[in-house]
Amino acid sequence: MQNKLPSHYLLIQCESNNKIISFSVKLLILIKKNSIMNIYSQIIADKLKEKKQFAVLIDPDKQTPETIKEIIDISERSKIDYFFIGGSLFTNNHLDFCITQIKEHTSIPVVLFPGNTMQINEKADAILFLSLISGRNPEMLIGKHVIAASYIKASKLEVIPTGYMIIDCGRPTAALYMSNSTPIPYDKDEIALCTAMAGEMLGLKMIYLDAGSGAQNTISENMIRKVKDNINLPLIVGGGIRDVDRAIDIYKAGADMIVIGNAAEKNPLLIENISKAIKAL
Repeated sequence: MQNKLPSHYLLIQCESNNKIISFSVKLLILIKKNSIMNIYSQIIADKLKEKKQFAVLIDPDKQTPETIKEIIDISERSKIDYFFIGGSLFTNNHLDFCITQIKEHTSIPVVLFPGNTMQINEKADAILFLSLISGRNPEMLIGKHVIAASYIKASKLEVIPTGYMIIDCGRPTAALYMSNSTPIPYDKDEIALCTAMAGEMLGLKMIYLDAGSGAQNTISENMIRKVKDNINLPLIVGGGIRDVDRAIDIYKAGADMIVIGNAAEKNPLLIENISKAIKAL
């Protein structure tokens, strides 16, 4: 009788000269640290475990070799979950440089958060395929996606369809201006709720509520809570998060993942402080 192997082993039997030769192959190598991970599956797994996730948004336009290295070092030390890469406008060619620097210094996954079709690079691990469901600009709902589809399909990027919702949080932002759309009013929770539900019914895989870079306020806890309670998708919240207390309030309201960008550029130690606070939840 053969001994029973652990469940993470694969038994391969080959018959040769009337003898059974058994080979056991560890399936764990499929998920070893250096293998290609399925990022969306990891986000779902963490959501099911109620593990709060943390992403740092890097705008390549604002980075120098010194600043990008500092952010990478602090993020690695803080064990953040993801780097999001993107911005509303690129005036230089630093996208490839930023991704290359991250890949050379850390294994933290790189997820594209593109503001337009020029912000796509197959050196990244995944792309948020953003549909601006809060607005009525057809280019941001489907138009730009058609232009990029062939290139993305041919790349090795993991594609994560994401319902992107801009919320008015006190002042116009670059994302709002460049998208040429009207944001959801700050206090119109029902509009946000119904928009998110519609995104889920359309088959999108995540919902991203964004106040925009440099927003005066964060999205209200009440809006986050209502959206969270009525969808089953991972909920990402970003924009205007400048301190640890606000980050924790947003997590407690229902965000599965928060994203900080502008505040981290001004104070990289905020990354470490938020990461420590998450672990204490």
